[in-house]
Amino acid sequence: MRRRTLLTAAPLAAAGAAGLAACGSSSGSGSSSDSLTYWASNQGTSLENDKEVLTPVLEKFTEETGIDVSLEVIGWGDLQTRIQTAITSGQGPDVVNIGNTWGVSLQATGGLLELGDEQFEALGGRDRYVPAALATGGAEGTDPTSIPLYGLAYGMYYNVKMFEDAGIEPPTTWEEMVEAAKALTDPEGDVWGMSLAAGSYTENNHFAFINATQNGAALNTKDGKPSFTEDGVIDGILRYLDLMQTDKVVDPSNAQFDNGTKSVTAFANGKAAMIINQNNANATIESQGMTPDQFKAIPFPAPADAVSDCASHLAGINLAAMKDTGNEEGALQFMKFMTSPETQEELGKPFASLPVLVDGTPTFTEDEEQADMFMEIYSERAEPLPLVPWEDQYETTVGQAMNEMFATIATGGTVTREDVTTAMQTAQDSIRA
Repeated sequence: MRRRTLLTAAPLAAAGAAGLAACGSSSGSGSSSDSLTYWASNQGTSLENDKEVLTPVLEKFTEETGIDVSLEVIGWGDLQTRIQTAITSGQGPDVVNIGNTWGVSLQATGGLLELGDEQFEALGGRDRYVPAALATGGAEGTDPTSIPLYGLAYGMYYNVKMFEDAGIEPPTTWEEMVEAAKALTDPEGDVWGMSLAAGSYTENNHFAFINATQNGAALNTKDGKPSFTEDGVIDGILRYLDLMQTDKVVDPSNAQFDNGTKSVTAFANGKAAMIINQNNANATIESQGMTPDQFKAIPFPAPADAVSDCASHLAGINLAAMKDTGNEEGALQFMKFMTSPETQEELGKPFASLPVLVDGTPTFTEDEEQADMFMEIYSERAEPLPLVPWEDQYETTVGQAMNEMFATIATGGTVTREDVTTAMQTAQDSIRA
């Protein structure tokens, strides 16, 4: 299997998690030089938790600069639409968090501030940031319109006691994962080998990508067109669907899980032995009552004959200023503050994020082995979602098609390889059109 090192490599993309919104206007009337509005993303255990974590951090920024920050927190289901509406209407925040997989798509709208040499001088320089993470901020060869804020990577979490009681070793291949899940599934006891956010288009499109990459397939052609119908893509999606359909290790009710938090809750409540989630799941798992010694994470396993050992897309959250902000200087000051080593370390623990700065130290866990494992995935076993303007359309078309296929399975229907191919052809054609 091949392995790529991405921390010093070419452009990468990834996606991530929840969002916030503010009601101020950055276009038209603009913001005062002593205030700005910030739309943050849901990184913690709840939107309210995000406010609790961010408020003292923003107060520090105000103390240092005299600039007041108006904060609004929005869920991931609404964030992308809110941003797109703000760009269209000209009524939005000064600074906003974006899923880093949206970097090129939002750059293409022209609604975000281009970060050229002058802006990066105000931000402290390009070389502060992990090159692969910074590359998610825009198309190759262009000035980016966002900078990395929080790094994330997928891992496969497992219940330590369930595995030990069953005498099962943590799996290293897909096949071993499925066998472990079958052994730990007890439908009569309402315990399942795995829980999936099978009704979440964001989670589903991520795993369409990861499984396709493990199969050696790409979602785009060399000239940047969508390519969703090659065998590796179809086989990867069907492999993921079959966890519920043929392997029967996932509760059919998971087809209604429209965000990753619901599968995390099932795991924390002992209803599932394994989940596949980003490293920020740690905070939610512990908030649900599990102690750090009761769960562990390992890399998401690929099939034994996989072409690639890809275990995650290069996930994370970026930070951007709106093009029409009335306070560019203040927005850049805020962006520099939020990506300072001190703020990164302070927010890394409650938001369970990986550092996006060169030589940054992970603070999301005190378990050095777990921290090193996630950093290894992030730096060596993560691949970028396509850095193309239609990436957001990939997420919605493919992700929602998978939602529908999981719903079919959950209600007793069958999804064949031909069904997957037809769905992917439809998604591909809609984008190419």
